[in-house]
Amino acid sequence: MAKGLRGCLCTMLLLFCAMQELGCWAMHTPGQGPGLGEPGDPALLAGGRVKRGWVWNQFFVVEEYTGTEPLYVGKIHSDSDEGDGSIKYTISGEGAGTIFLIDEITGDIHATERLDREQKTFYTLRAQARDRQTDQLLEPESEFIIKVQDINDSEPRFLEGPYIGSVAELSPVGTSVMQVMASDADDPTYGSSARVVYSVLEGEQHFTVDSKTGVIRTAVADLDRETQDRYEVVIRATDMAGQLGGLSGSTTVTIVVTDVNDNPPRFPQKMYQFSIVETAPVGTAIGRVKAEDSDVGENTDMTYQVKDEEGVEMFKVTTDSNTQEAVITVQKPLDYESKKVHTVVVEALNKFVDPRFVDLGTFRDQTIVRVSVLDVDEPPEFRPPSNLLEVQEDAHVGSVVGVVTALDPDTANHPVRYAIDRSTDAERIFDIDAKTGAIVTGKVLDRETAGWHNITVLAMEADNHSQVSRASLRIRILDVNDNPPELATPYEAAVCEDAKPGQLIQTISVVDRDEPQNGHRFYFTLAPEATNNHHFSLLDIQGESCCTLGPASFRLSSTSGHGQGDNTAAVHTQRVGFNRQEQDVYLLPILVVDSGPPALSSTGTLTIRVCGCDSTGAIQSCNSTAYVVSATLSPGALIALLVCVLILVVLVLLILTLKRHHKSHLTSEDDEDMRDNVIKYNDEGGGEQDTEAYDMSALRSLYDFSEIKAGDGGGGPGEGGPGRNPASELHALPQWVQSPDLDFSVFRDYICRKVEQADEDLSVPPYDSFQTYAFEGSDSPVPSLSSINTWSSGSEQDFSYLGGWGPRFRQLAALYAGRRGDEDCEES
Repeated sequence: MAKGLRGCLCTMLLLFCAMQELGCWAMHTPGQGPGLGEPGDPALLAGGRVKRGWVWNQFFVVEEYTGTEPLYVGKIHSDSDEGDGSIKYTISGEGAGTIFLIDEITGDIHATERLDREQKTFYTLRAQARDRQTDQLLEPESEFIIKVQDINDSEPRFLEGPYIGSVAELSPVGTSVMQVMASDADDPTYGSSARVVYSVLEGEQHFTVDSKTGVIRTAVADLDRETQDRYEVVIRATDMAGQLGGLSGSTTVTIVVTDVNDNPPRFPQKMYQFSIVETAPVGTAIGRVKAEDSDVGENTDMTYQVKDEEGVEMFKVTTDSNTQEAVITVQKPLDYESKKVHTVVVEALNKFVDPRFVDLGTFRDQTIVRVSVLDVDEPPEFRPPSNLLEVQEDAHVGSVVGVVTALDPDTANHPVRYAIDRSTDAERIFDIDAKTGAIVTGKVLDRETAGWHNITVLAMEADNHSQVSRASLRIRILDVNDNPPELATPYEAAVCEDAKPGQLIQTISVVDRDEPQNGHRFYFTLAPEATNNHHFSLLDIQGESCCTLGPASFRLSSTSGHGQGDNTAAVHTQRVGFNRQEQDVYLLPILVVDSGPPALSSTGTLTIRVCGCDSTGAIQSCNSTAYVVSATLSPGALIALLVCVLILVVLVLLILTLKRHHKSHLTSEDDEDMRDNVIKYNDEGGGEQDTEAYDMSALRSLYDFSEIKAGDGGGGPGEGGPGRNPASELHALPQWVQSPDLDFSVFRDYICRKVEQADEDLSVPPYDSFQTYAFEGSDSPVPSLSSINTWSSGSEQDFSYLGGWGPRFRQLAALYAGRRGDEDCEES
């Protein structure tokens, strides 16, 4: 009872303070019940004062009430209530009827449940006053609020935990680590219930916390991750500003000390020993060493290097990025006989060095690695390791190409035997002396068939053939000039009938299977069998010389050079026009000679066909039968052609008739006087051996005719006396004798000068011409045979001197000698 009274007094005190503080005054609310009315109502007092309807206050209730009786909240009362119980009070709204109950007669409101401000700070309700009998509203419904008064019943809470922070080792004092915050559910506007302060419960020797902000800072400067890398710090938050009686909460903060590169690498040992066989190939790993580093992460990344000169030459050190180990590998071939033990100095150093800690010392360390080389039985070694040999392709079988040498590198120095791997020389082109290593030719070589040979030579110990070493040899076959040049293809060319001089007909190429060092150089000329061909000539442009064989129809120009030309020659026309009916195909033999040594040659034939072309130079037909009249000619063309043929036949017959008539007339005249008949031969004759080419009976007929005339004893008047012989007169022709006083040098010089001008004039077509000059010549060794100036009779001439004129006049001497004998017989 005392406890309830104490709560009631507290409630009244709070209500009074709140009324004074908030200025709550009694209000009059007009109503329709008894004693209530509108302004001007008769019930108004004569002094004009309005009658008050409601008299009540704003209510407060303390949270967390623990009493057994309902907690009195407040009272609502209408001034129209006369205490006779005729008015019934009711409330509605939040918590009405459950949390808050009202006495219908007195209007007292009580809280029946324990309230918590942290859950709900105020309740809004509405109050009504009704007539108990009629249930009519005596006062308008009015709204009021019941506030829950806060007490310090909530401790501070760390809502964002768990907390994990970090700080670098060796950080200075006062380095901020992280911030923690606690929340208090009490009313921060009322009292100090929500005012929180922070403190360190555990870990205060290494860290501190700001009491107001909750920022955690380092308390020492020697935090060492390698000693302790994690701290658990307990932080407490207390409300009521840390005063006695305040509530508190705590949390644990994990602080991780992060690493910095403050420790250099260190080798656990100052010397390491490894061994490896001398035949280990380059790149073989000998062993691994590792320097320890107390740091973590990238601060432990390090590189290794060889510090001594001998180690740098023979060995190589690399870093395994995954394990941070130094891998020592062979960099040059090892040789037990040369050196049995190698000493290598390996140094380790950090890849990332923090300049803040340079004063702590050098961040590197060294160790010694001893490598022992183990002896093994090794195969022979080729010395020197030359792999190129050369031999002339005309070398005889058995000629030495070269000598290979191999030695046993072991101390025993066993004898070595040699052989050729026949899988690389299946045709056995080369052989090798098993003891000396001399490589010789086993077959005839031909560079044009195979210019290079790759063979493998084997060297093995004489008493242990399993110890074999191999050497690859490249043998180059040197070229000799043993293949003549040849035309690239059997060339055929075509030339138009109306071709002009200098027109290009064909360009020919030459190939030579040989490969001289200074390159190919070819010479082109016409073959000797073309000397009787009067249609071609060869112009060697490179040599600037011209070889002409008769009247040239074509010109051949060479474009080869000292290894710089394209090894071609060009054929050009050399005359104007060709005739297919005369000759439709020309075969031009071309002789090609290389530069040797020795110079080789071959003859190729260029076939040139004469073709008919149109006005643009396009070839129409290359067949000589193209001129034959086609069977498909029109009837009119056939008739015209036949008429032309008939006219030609008539003309031929007419000419033959006239020639026969003229010949008969000449015969009759010859019969009358044979002395005026001169028989002339324009051909020189074939010499004394030619007895059939010319009919000598014509000459004999003259003498026979004269004899017949003499035998008849004829003779006209004035022909001489009876002692004169007509035959003598026929032979006694006057003979021309050269006068010694005549000088013919002027004529001779003039003719020679004209000949030179004709030869040197290149513009003149190369046609043979015959010019006749009225000059027989001088200094003839034989007198003239003419008998015009012979005044003596035939019986007076002596033809015996004809026998001394030589073989060409032997037949003539025999003829006159025979005639002279017949005359002597007749005279006798």
